Amino acid sequence: MLVHLPNSAFLGNIDFFLSSLDLTSLPGSLTVTANKKWISIHPVVLSLVASLGLKVGQGNTQCEELTAASKNYIVRMGLLKVLGVASEISMVEHEPAGRFIPVTQIRTPSEASTFITDMIPLLHLEVEQSQTVGYIVSELVSNVIEHAQSPHGAVICAQYYRKSNSIRIGIADTGIGIKSTITRSHPAQTDLEAIRLALRPGVTGTTKKEGGTEQNAGAGLFFIKSIANVNRDFFVIYSGNGFYKLLRKPSSTNSLALYVDPFHDRHSKKSDVPYWQGTVVGVDITLAQTKEFSLLLKAITKLYAKDVREKKRMRYKKKPRFA
Repeated sequence: MLVHLPNSAFLGNIDFFLSSLDLTSLPGSLTVTANKKWISIHPVVLSLVASLGLKVGQGNTQCEELTAASKNYIVRMGLLKVLGVASEISMVEHEPAGRFIPVTQIRTPSEASTFITDMIPLLHLEVEQSQTVGYIVSELVSNVIEHAQSPHGAVICAQYYRKSNSIRIGIADTGIGIKSTITRSHPAQTDLEAIRLALRPGVTGTTKKEGGTEQNAGAGLFFIKSIANVNRDFFVIYSGNGFYKLLRKPSSTNSLALYVDPFHDRHSKKSDVPYWQGTVVGVDITLAQTKEFSLLLKAITKLYAKDVREKKRMRYKKKPRFA
């Protein structure tokens, strides 16, 4: 496999990066090349490359020498460390708290909880709002651990951008993919159809029942997409040959207009991207305290509070009772 780190790969132009992936040549090895002068990439690119490195295993990844002026970013975010590639680049590692979370492999619920705890300071939000966003991301990561069936779990990283007051998050896994999961309970002929279903609230691969189950509300992806939508940010999801990107709404559009069907949002989609065995999710979240953002988080908070109460009630009902 061959991955080239370009001079720019963010969610707005990530289509070009994905189209350049070579995921079929020598599938048991990974070669990483990079732009010689400058590398400016979204955290989702780091997660994607790291997950490929974990898939091929230590010793099967080659990375050409980084010469770009921004090479320190790649090293500090921990990509080379996860890939098992030695680096001669030395640097002073400042405390990442409140600024970024390096590439992190998550395989257990406790590791997921640690990531969410570390992510909260990046949000720079009020406590309740931070907990809500953290809960949504936690749901996404938990779904990967539970349904992806990847021996390597998920790879995730995040960064806070002070200039735009936003956080960018990337999650990737090399598991069975969305189509294999969704079609356990819902018909989907293509990867893009499966992505469309996965983005609808209440649709999961664990049950045919609308609304999901008490253990899996099937709304994590819908909520994270809705937050990006309200804030006029980008959101992408990539699985198999399917690719969906939420586009920014025009400023004149009602930002609180949310659609159940993701294809009714302003978006782009493809069914001919290089086949990704697993799932990749990237999102930008502007943290400005707009009225629409606050209203949406309040609504999501109420829904999750209800869900948590229901889960506790179900756990209580399952406890053995003795006369």
